[in-house]
Amino acid sequence: MTTREFDIVIYGATGFTGRLVAEYLATHYAGRADAPNWAMAGRSAAKLAEVRDEIGAPDTTPLVVANADDPASLAELAGRTKVVLTTVGPYQLYGSDLVAACVAAGTAYADLSGEPLWMREMIDQHGEAARASGARICFSCGFDSIPFDLGVAFLQREAIARHGKPAPRVKGRVRKMQGGASGGTMASMTETFKAIAKKPSLALLLKSSFALTPGFEGPSQPSGMIPEYDKATGTWTAPFVMAPINTKNVHRTNFLLGHPWGEDFTYDEMVMTTPGEAGKAMAEMMAKANPLGDKKLKPGDGPSKEERENGFYDILYIGEYPDGTTIRASVKGDRDPGYGSTCKMLSETGMALLHSTGEGGIWTPGALLGEALQARLEDHAGLTFAVEE
Repeated sequence: MTTREFDIVIYGATGFTGRLVAEYLATHYAGRADAPNWAMAGRSAAKLAEVRDEIGAPDTTPLVVANADDPASLAELAGRTKVVLTTVGPYQLYGSDLVAACVAAGTAYADLSGEPLWMREMIDQHGEAARASGARICFSCGFDSIPFDLGVAFLQREAIARHGKPAPRVKGRVRKMQGGASGGTMASMTETFKAIAKKPSLALLLKSSFALTPGFEGPSQPSGMIPEYDKATGTWTAPFVMAPINTKNVHRTNFLLGHPWGEDFTYDEMVMTTPGEAGKAMAEMMAKANPLGDKKLKPGDGPSKEERENGFYDILYIGEYPDGTTIRASVKGDRDPGYGSTCKMLSETGMALLHSTGEGGIWTPGALLGEALQARLEDHAGLTFAVEE
């Protein structure tokens, strides 16, 4: 890569989540020897300056004007930096030209996409070119899907260390969570449903757990869409709204790494409720709930600072072997998953991309950054990874 003006550029820094990413870099790395040379990018220089001042970033923080409607401005942005972090979604509406620009420039890229149909389109269109240019493209670098992607990888490393082989069956179970989905996530889901309405054949791709593993189709996977009693947890479980994207990313990580967990690997995600009839009733109610929620969230909407800081999540992973052996691990986060924790995860993905090397291509964070990213998340972002004895 030729010499670049910036280490990291945050594109979408005036939006709700982009602002949080900028605020994190401005505060967490202030005065540190490893502080990146970073810039804020968006459509309006005036708005960028306003946000820069509001978050307490130095007044010398560079501002870059770029617009999703102006591919030339995105190409210029990509050529000026080593890493682009983008929060400008829905990505199927506003992200394709930026991916193309980063691929052409050999620039590392990370986003918060939970849009598997668009991600598959980008894999098909740009996978070979990214490998050729050296661009490392990472989708889904927030709550969907880092805790799940890295959580399964962590469990499997421990499984191999303790039992000599990976677990062929892993269950992801959301044990506790406080904090809702973002307005951007809701908008992305809405656009995905619109895309399927225009082209119904896409529904089959969305349904497949292997939508992001072109050329490979693994075994039938649990649907995760029907409430069920889980003997492993002793509770009823309900569908998890982020499972359709997380499970695809977990299988893509296994695929990209050459199937170290086996080509017959099985994985699903559900939400734990409680035992007994009360748990069953709760699971059935959750299964019938509107996946888009009742609130009319829009991109840019989000919770207060207090709500973000009071949020948390606790995800249990259970690895199961045919002989009845099990291994358990957890991933926990200390902030609201959709905002407070997500902004830190995206930021640290950017830092990991900055301080690591790897082949170009369209990656998952788990396959490309793996243990290095996990270490950064534990050191900086309030995540914990632990084996549960």
